[in-house]
Amino acid sequence: MMRGMGNMQGMMKQVQKMQKDMEKAQAELNEREFVGEATNQLVTATFTGDRKMKDIAIKEEVVDPEDVEMLQDLVIMAVNDALTKVEKETEATMGKYTKGMPGF
Repeated sequence: MMRGMGNMQGMMKQVQKMQKDMEKAQAELNEREFVGEATNQLVTATFTGDRKMKDIAIKEEVVDPEDVEMLQDLVIMAVNDALTKVEKETEATMGKYTKGMPGF
């Protein structure tokens, strides 16, 4: 009976350590910056790992009052590129903790 309890305590300690490691990894990921780019870096969007936009930069030569749609497309392209980078890094960083766990 005692042997089974020891295994359970050991397993609980492992789970607690994994939880702390996951929290640390998520916090580090949230601090990182990801820069998305549109064609020729005409528009760049900077996000943190927790998907908050920190900056958007638009090069002056792309601002054309006669073609606002192109600028809108470039902004969307840069934002989506940054969010894709965040998602890939989140999966790479956090996926090692959730691999094989049901529901993740």
